[in-house]
Amino acid sequence: MIVSIIGGTGPQGLGIGERLAIEGVDVIIGSRKEEKALEVVAQAKEDLKDYDLSTMKGMANEDAAREGDILIITVPLAAQKPTIEGIKEFCKDKIVMDATVPLETAIGGKPFRFIDLMEGSAAERTASILEGTGAKVICAFCNISNSHLANIPEEIDCDCLIAGDDNDAKATAAEIIDKIPGVKTIDCGILEKARVIEKITPLLIGLNIKYKSHYGGLRITGINFD
Repeated sequence: MIVSIIGGTGPQGLGIGERLAIEGVDVIIGSRKEEKALEVVAQAKEDLKDYDLSTMKGMANEDAAREGDILIITVPLAAQKPTIEGIKEFCKDKIVMDATVPLETAIGGKPFRFIDLMEGSAAERTASILEGTGAKVICAFCNISNSHLANIPEEIDCDCLIAGDDNDAKATAAEIIDKIPGVKTIDCGILEKARVIEKITPLLIGLNIKYKSHYGGLRITGINFD
């Protein structure tokens, strides 16, 4: 199974890619330009030369989407729509995890403020763009900080809240996400729950700023998920 990270050259996408590749997952890092993807992957392999990143390679977003069995979208809100539209033809019947969060930074505002979207959430916006393709859209990776992802080899002390309308797709996504040491995937229900999940991110950002941390995360306790 190949996991393609669309817009994966930023800290979030690269961090997810590195974490999964270390666990032996076949990963493609996608970028608008193939040259940048290749450059970033080469640098990652140099920076993490004590780890086996042989399963990670770089491609242009369109090629990454074509080759991937599961896609993870890690782009800023402003790039979300054109990026999804650019890979739409390659999303047919695939699982598409979207980590986009509607932060006010998209319009020059503060990172701890949320923008309300007409569709209800960024993940629902992706689902509306991909309507008719058979893609199974899942909100995922919204609440894990880039610092946590980059802090290899430390385990990540944070749950990954997901939401989506296809239970089988969510189960497959959880199998991938749970490969990252320390992370536990929590299925929060239908895709509409992304409206709540995405709003947790600016709260965590605000807490990290207030308490001068980079590792604030979320754990769900008191529930038996087995």
